[in-house]
Amino acid sequence: MTRRDRAAGAARRAAELRERIAYHDRRYYVLDDPEISDAEYDELLAELQRIEAEHPELVVPESPTQRVGGAPATSFEPVRHRLPMLSLNNGFTEDELLAFDRRVRERLDRDSEPGVEYMAEPKLDGLALSLLYRDGRLVQAATRGDGETGEDVTGNVRTVRAIPLSLEGSGWPAEFEVRGEVFMRRPDFERLNARLYAAGERGFMNPRNAAAGSLRQLDPAVTARRPLSFFAYGPGWVPDGFELPDTQYAVLDWFETIGIPVCPERDRVTGARGALDYYRQMAVRRAELPYDIDGVVFKVDRRADQQRLGYVARAPRWALAHKFPAEERTTQLLAVDFQVGRTGALTPVARLQPVLVGGVMVSNATLHNMDEVARKDIRIGDRVVVRRAGDVIPEVVGRAGGEREPDTRPVRLPEACPECGSHVEQEEGKAVARCTGGLVCPAQRRESLRHFVSRKAMDIEGFGDRLIEQLVGTGTVSTPAELFELDATRLEGFERIGAKSARNLEEALERARETTLPRFIFALGIREVGEVTARALAEHFGGLEPLMQASVEELEGIRDVGPVVARHIASFFAEAHNREVIEALRRAGVHWPEMRPAAERPQPLAGRTYVLTGSLEGLTREEASARLQALGAKVTGGVSAKTTAVIAGENPGGKLAKAERLGVPILDQSALEELLREHDRM
Repeated sequence: MTRRDRAAGAARRAAELRERIAYHDRRYYVLDDPEISDAEYDELLAELQRIEAEHPELVVPESPTQRVGGAPATSFEPVRHRLPMLSLNNGFTEDELLAFDRRVRERLDRDSEPGVEYMAEPKLDGLALSLLYRDGRLVQAATRGDGETGEDVTGNVRTVRAIPLSLEGSGWPAEFEVRGEVFMRRPDFERLNARLYAAGERGFMNPRNAAAGSLRQLDPAVTARRPLSFFAYGPGWVPDGFELPDTQYAVLDWFETIGIPVCPERDRVTGARGALDYYRQMAVRRAELPYDIDGVVFKVDRRADQQRLGYVARAPRWALAHKFPAEERTTQLLAVDFQVGRTGALTPVARLQPVLVGGVMVSNATLHNMDEVARKDIRIGDRVVVRRAGDVIPEVVGRAGGEREPDTRPVRLPEACPECGSHVEQEEGKAVARCTGGLVCPAQRRESLRHFVSRKAMDIEGFGDRLIEQLVGTGTVSTPAELFELDATRLEGFERIGAKSARNLEEALERARETTLPRFIFALGIREVGEVTARALAEHFGGLEPLMQASVEELEGIRDVGPVVARHIASFFAEAHNREVIEALRRAGVHWPEMRPAAERPQPLAGRTYVLTGSLEGLTREEASARLQALGAKVTGGVSAKTTAVIAGENPGGKLAKAERLGVPILDQSALEELLREHDRM
């Protein structure tokens, strides 16, 4: 036999082994029905490794021998999803499922029997994943992240034997995405923990934590030792022109034919009755399934109907996650602490006698707010019922039954912020209490600085989230005023900032010292004071000092300022810490031209009413509205016969047609600009 013949024989045998190993991977990891023993499988893999070692030219990326490779990473690179990975709306009761079905039928005009057909499948308790296949080969895997941007975990996902490195058959597009869930089966989870315990290592609390922790290992070799599984639940990005099957169910059937694993428990159901029957069946079978589920997902089956229904906010209108009731346990409430969020909201947190709830040891749980504490009549020392809401977030449901112990103590809202000592404010009739030290509170520091430097506030170019995190994390900057103490020398020491970048940042700070009063007021981050309200305040008072001294009653008389916002403004300026930061900003050279107070300015457009529609070039509708109002005009959202004129930009809505029917004058952007120029000169 010649060398060429031997090489050809090796190539045929390697291809045969790759095909057989892929087949047995599917039998074992996807179907849970192995045909050969582990020893026989190991022999096949060892033979393939020998052939590839002797003939390196035969090694291909999709070979099972290549599932683990490469050095450990130092971090995960971000991946921008071509198509957002949306959340699902949740339902916890039969009424919520019935309401979902009713909304779907109404939008699709399907009130007649038998009703809408849904695809139903268990909601896996795992980690969402997006897989990108190019020319039939897996080239990228990314976590969901925030739905817009995830993390690149390709190296780790290549070790998951349930996920095919290359697709079977044909007919798939040159490039497309598959979305699904990585999870760990219960038997595999138990074996993994047993192995960890035997090695003297710490085990995982539940399969979901094990799956998430395994997938986010920086070393793929560690992930390879973790028995992860995967089920696809739908397509992601698909190129224009490629026709997917007509139904959600058929898409998953097609996935199966090309080697992508899908949940075998999926089914088609008709109407709300069929959906409820499936939900009840899964609730009964939940304990016997080989993997954890926390509910059932229903999706309108016809993809054309999905397109008609569309999306709302960050969730599709055509899908619902019907969650199972949360598991509950009873324990003792030992103490209550208060955490301060990034917006200053104080949340009471229960410190509990540790208790196992839904597979997780819980020692802390949210009490939401003081209204909830009062409503549930909870006192420190009580026996309380703890629930993992949606099997994720621990919460105190209420006081357990029985007689209350005599030494319990009421939960008190602190008068001062536990983070910065500023006054705590709670509006009458509102559940949430907040710290008023927005410019100094450590808990609000990152958020207040991000807002302060943002484009519509002080517009300090180059101070993005990464740099703000470093400045705060190192203790370099604690208030907005301290930003102006930075120079190029100090900035150059931070990550990814060279000499040129540092000089640019110093110049940006210098430019920001000269601003406008509306921008400065907006930059302070006063609750519910947006750009329009900030401009209204600046135009009314003309300067910062009279605004800082204004009473709640005086503030209430300004347009765009109601009683609640007036109290927020007064409380903000009453806090000594905030006034100290404002004074420090002025000492740092932050300044602006004073404006004429509204009482001293003419109102040439008083008595006129305008409506804005469409988009304006170089001017937001809010800015146009503020300038018209500064001249005395009223700006409303609806067109009527009393409207002075409709100002129409690009792509106007139905307001333009209504104006034409009513004979209301229509102004384009150039006419608006001329109107503003004419009266701004007065």
